[in-house]
Amino acid sequence: MDRQQEFVLRTIEERDVRFVRMWFTDVVGSLKSVALAPAEVEDAFEEGLGFDGSSIDGLSRISESDMLLQPDPSTFQILPWRGEVEPTSRMFCDILTPEGQPSNADPRQVLKRQLTEASNMGFTCYTHPEIEFYLLQNDQLDANGRPQPIDNGGYFDHVPDGVGQDFRRASVTTLEALGISVEFSHHETGPGQNEIDLRYADALQTADNIMTFRTVIKEMAMQKGIHATFMPKPFSDQPGSGMHTHFSLFEGDANAFFEAGREYQLSDVARSFIAGILHHAPEMTAITNQYVNSYKRLWGGGEAPSHRSWGHNNRSALVRVPLYKPGKGQSARVEYRGIDSAANPYLAYAVLLGAGLKGIREGYELEEPTEDDVWSLSTAERRASGHVPLPGSLHDALRAMEESELMAEILGEQVFNSFLSNKRTEWEEYRQVITPYELNKYLGIL
Repeated sequence: MDRQQEFVLRTIEERDVRFVRMWFTDVVGSLKSVALAPAEVEDAFEEGLGFDGSSIDGLSRISESDMLLQPDPSTFQILPWRGEVEPTSRMFCDILTPEGQPSNADPRQVLKRQLTEASNMGFTCYTHPEIEFYLLQNDQLDANGRPQPIDNGGYFDHVPDGVGQDFRRASVTTLEALGISVEFSHHETGPGQNEIDLRYADALQTADNIMTFRTVIKEMAMQKGIHATFMPKPFSDQPGSGMHTHFSLFEGDANAFFEAGREYQLSDVARSFIAGILHHAPEMTAITNQYVNSYKRLWGGGEAPSHRSWGHNNRSALVRVPLYKPGKGQSARVEYRGIDSAANPYLAYAVLLGAGLKGIREGYELEEPTEDDVWSLSTAERRASGHVPLPGSLHDALRAMEESELMAEILGEQVFNSFLSNKRTEWEEYRQVITPYELNKYLGIL
């Protein structure tokens, strides 16, 4: 037994922890949980905890249903919102086969494989997400069929006596009690829309933090008597909720993206990484934007990028290179702005990292940056500038993904096929629904 496992067992005993929740996700990133009695934790470390994988979307077939949860002791935390009476803790788990091997169906394992690939190339990957979401009065629609935001504030607005301020304060305090460092929190552009930015961490820790973050936001909202949603586009006339993520690669203590004196201080590694992401962006959009509603954000106006482009400090571009600050070479990074806040972070970061690494391995050439406001260009101007559109619907995104050898390679056969199957079902359900728009538009005139 290693020291981290011993620390967990000692803490459980000293804090009189009554429940230990084992957390993992299915293929689309829904959080799964099973509560373990404290006396069973040591055995779980040694042998894993058996469960029926066939009942979890994408994990296994009926004929191969037995799976094991292997708790990661480095992720152990007491859940502060559960209180001091009968404390509850959690650990993220890796999913193993009955033989004790990492399961190819585990989204966490998919990301681990890409991080291993990066390590083999000499890189450590760090990520920094900016997570947007809406706070609503409840989960019901008003008489006009619209969600009901908690306020009518806008970008950076200070709403006096606002529920949102108390909510953000409680959420940040809870996140930091869980060891998740927060950089910024503020009101975003839409009514009731908020953003909380997490500090840099390695990509696996960031993905774990995002799963915890969503749970904290939901819990804090319920405590305030309101409802939080990570739906990409809940309002047709307001901005959607993105999860812009900054990426950087380090070689030891040196930022591999930084090279003094080069254009925008970008190294060849950084330029090839960006080129890889741009080249493969259409085929990985189904992963970074996995719901029918995600395409209302990408193509419904607002600030979401819907075309393949990059630029220096250009917020209309799909990939943005933030402004360089003299003497801050270690902070050199690139920001991918297409991903929304409902994505499975393990799979999304795996495909983004994998595409960037492929660009580095094969020396992809980076196209010229755009200084234009991509949103304001006409279709003809975008075409002339080489700004290839991202898929316009989940259906189009799935077609691009299923033809991609790189996505199949990164995700592995089981996750690749399970994800496609899940999302094809969603698309078929969606296309059969008669929407209020159709009824209002056609019922009276046809």
